[in-house]
Amino acid sequence: MTVKDLRIELTSRVVMAQILPFGLLILILFGLAISPDLVVVGDARRPVIEEIAPGLFWLTVLLSALMALGRAFALEADDGNLDALRMAGLDPAGVFLGKALAVTVQLVAVETVLGFGAFVVFGAPVARPGLLAATVLLATVGITLAGTLYAALAAGLRVRDTLVPLLVLPVLAPVLLGATQASRDALFADPGVPGWSWAGLLAVFSLLYLGVGMLAFGPLLEES
Repeated sequence: MTVKDLRIELTSRVVMAQILPFGLLILILFGLAISPDLVVVGDARRPVIEEIAPGLFWLTVLLSALMALGRAFALEADDGNLDALRMAGLDPAGVFLGKALAVTVQLVAVETVLGFGAFVVFGAPVARPGLLAATVLLATVGITLAGTLYAALAAGLRVRDTLVPLLVLPVLAPVLLGATQASRDALFADPGVPGWSWAGLLAVFSLLYLGVGMLAFGPLLEES
């Protein structure tokens, strides 16, 4: 399943040609909307654009992920492959993990480019690269696991393009919060922000989404 989805992406190049430019455009618009002269009053006196860079980056990643997740099952639904998946006798948990892994690989590629873009636009330093790498990995896994489950739920519906964001965004609110706080500590090494604690929270939610997805994907696939 993972190899099939990645081959389709290599052929169509939708992620690189559409989703990645969309994410870069969002980052640039965020940078243009915030004046670099605004400064946060405090001990560090950092520019506002640096202070809010983690939140803007993860919001951009989340919006890009919604596009990738919607497309992951749109191909199956449009070509009638959902029926084939049901009749193939494949392990639903394996299909779920394969879909999630394919989206994870694509999203990591997007995040890599967006990370360089965020550094250019926002100019924030990286004080703890290890924490930042762990945060990116855990947050990406959480986003793709939860997103894959709800994308499968909406796959057979005509309104899936608008329904998936409505279903996924509330569920991913803790991931967005944890990723933003952990990234903030990774960038600035702020002693007031327990970054590894937030990374631990991301790991808990990722495991939760993994367990729920492996149990619920089969019934959802049958109903979609």
